[in-house]
Amino acid sequence: MALPVTPKHIAIVMDGNGRWASKRFMPRIAGHKQGVDALKVIVSACAQRGVQVLTVFAFSSENWNRPADEVSGLMDILALALGREVPQLRKDGVRLHFVGSRDGLSQRVTRGLTEAQAATVSNSRLILNVCFNYGGRWDIAQAATKLAAAGQAPTEVALNGALALSHCPDPDLIIRTGGEMRISNFLLWQAAYSELYFSDLLWPDFDVAALDAAITWFGSRERRFGKTSEQIATTSPTLS
Repeated sequence: MALPVTPKHIAIVMDGNGRWASKRFMPRIAGHKQGVDALKVIVSACAQRGVQVLTVFAFSSENWNRPADEVSGLMDILALALGREVPQLRKDGVRLHFVGSRDGLSQRVTRGLTEAQAATVSNSRLILNVCFNYGGRWDIAQAATKLAAAGQAPTEVALNGALALSHCPDPDLIIRTGGEMRISNFLLWQAAYSELYFSDLLWPDFDVAALDAAITWFGSRERRFGKTSEQIATTSPTLS
């Protein structure tokens, strides 16, 4: 399906799994399992719509502060999802990148991330960045540390090349579900000129229709990047 203006790179803060479960008198971890199913639908829809990069916030560096049983359950879900979903992702042409610190992750999870990336390395239909144990401040700090170790000055260009998402363009559209209106330490550097779209839907309820609504809204935005509307109108290509 082709929409009028499709973002090349969509990033999503997948918020509301726990609240989705609580509203149904279910354990929070059940909401996270349902969230994996929602992600599968959105990955497929993005590929069909010509999106080139999808980046999702799966586990933030602050999520370690959640109850221990929920953190453990999230790790188990990740491990199970890797074993179950990677073959289909590989078949569908999706290339996986896991973005974030490996500190604190078990050997089982770390090995699973590495193997999943290797299994999909030849795919090119859609890049799926899964931000796991990730924080925007961590990303900037690790980039600066990397440059300092190499004796490089931390210029904008150098920092941009040292960030964990340097392999893809900045997101055109950032979607946050769950009704909250903040980006919560997600892609702080890369979000400089992203369009921000907030949905009241809890993540497990975010479906293809909701994705299309966000993309349609994106198409209505005038992206000026510091220029005036008149400049944009002058430089925009005309259709014949």
